[in-house]
Amino acid sequence: MTRALALLVVAAALLATSQPSRAQGVDMRDIMGGGPNFFQHGSGGSPIPRQTVYYPTNYAPGTIVVNTAERRLYLVLSNGQALRYGIGVGRDGFRWGGVHHVSAKREWPGWTPPAQMRRRRPDLPGHMAGGIENPLGARALYLGSTLYRIHGSNEPETIGQAVSSGCFRMTNEDVIDLYDRVGVGTTVVVKN
Repeated sequence: MTRALALLVVAAALLATSQPSRAQGVDMRDIMGGGPNFFQHGSGGSPIPRQTVYYPTNYAPGTIVVNTAERRLYLVLSNGQALRYGIGVGRDGFRWGGVHHVSAKREWPGWTPPAQMRRRRPDLPGHMAGGIENPLGARALYLGSTLYRIHGSNEPETIGQAVSSGCFRMTNEDVIDLYDRVGVGTTVVVKN
């Protein structure tokens, strides 16, 4: 097969799989407060690149600091530095703050919408198995006894936006990076 023909086949396959995700008759574009879905199967590509930055703080290395006003998440490193990630945060009325710990970690987590969300959105499924079309994305870090998580997203265009129902979204690429760097018990400081 010539290179041009191979590229044409790949492009056709990508177009065929790039339709908005639907599960159990539910339009997944609006799940968890998201906006338009250009459903990109794990394409990563954050509009806010992950980078090491100067970050003087009294928090111990390994602490996660979420700054909702900046729409950034910091993983504190040593020597006054941190890894900075772009995140999507809760929309108006869904922002919160406090100190919690990572209580669990899941790869390709399943999702059961909480009762409050199902009251607002009765069209949501009772449960979605983990996978590429699940709105929790590739990884999830559960935050104590809250209903909230730091999780992946298949909607990189929502990073840097206030669109969720209180969870913190990252690109799948970034959440995998963070997931591999922290453990259960990690302190998470959420600044509103």
